[in-house]
Amino acid sequence: MSFSIAGKTAIVTGAAHGVGLAIARAMVEAGANVVFVDRDEAALERETSVLREADGPVRHFAGDLRERLTITNLLSFTVDAFDRIDILVNAARQVRVSDPLDHEDDSVERLLDQNLMSALRLSQAAAKRMIKQAEPDSTAPLGSIINLSSIAARLAHPELLGYSVSCAALDQMTRSMAVALAPKRIRVNAVAFGSVMSASLKQSLSEHDEIREAILHCTPLGRIASASEVSDAVQYLASDASAFVTGQVITVDGGRSLIDPSHVAAH
Repeated sequence: MSFSIAGKTAIVTGAAHGVGLAIARAMVEAGANVVFVDRDEAALERETSVLREADGPVRHFAGDLRERLTITNLLSFTVDAFDRIDILVNAARQVRVSDPLDHEDDSVERLLDQNLMSALRLSQAAAKRMIKQAEPDSTAPLGSIINLSSIAARLAHPELLGYSVSCAALDQMTRSMAVALAPKRIRVNAVAFGSVMSASLKQSLSEHDEIREAILHCTPLGRIASASEVSDAVQYLASDASAFVTGQVITVDGGRSLIDPSHVAAH
């Protein structure tokens, strides 16, 4: 079975920075038509200009996906550019520190809107487009939706209450949407990851050596993932190689979420 996504059209949100950018770049390199989406228009222009100069089939779209009109405009923009939508990667995520005991802290509500509801609304709209563009009497797969989640969804981090809750909800959304869209031949999966060597993490590690030591100590594979290792998992789920995989949350964390903290402390 082929891992190819050549010729397919993908929308990747959160594509101006970090893991989202790595995923979008990898899809362009794999021969897909890719729409880079983010609120940071300057960064989008900077990142896509080089790819366009190399004749890469890329476009960029800036907007706030919490707004329903933005989602409508994004889908119209993508179809106008590439005629169809085959892959959606919901990679736009926000992390905020929460105070679980502060009843005036609205971070849970904000992160549910950003990390869950925008992904849900965009997935619903993209799925409708995928169904609409289906060829009559065809039994071929119609599309793949991939959500980026986190191992925080299954671990207790009180200071990341809003983020953890939004990721847990995103995982459940993934499973529910997978069942709902399976009869329409659209697959929905997620990739949950732990620490990835992003620019922000590099900055933290340069300032706090103890963070690196703590991460490595809790990770059986003994290292921090590269963004490409997350993008590889996403490409697998986007391709026909995963044609019988749906409703799954694939974990890319080097085994970190498997470890009992008491075991780590004892060693």
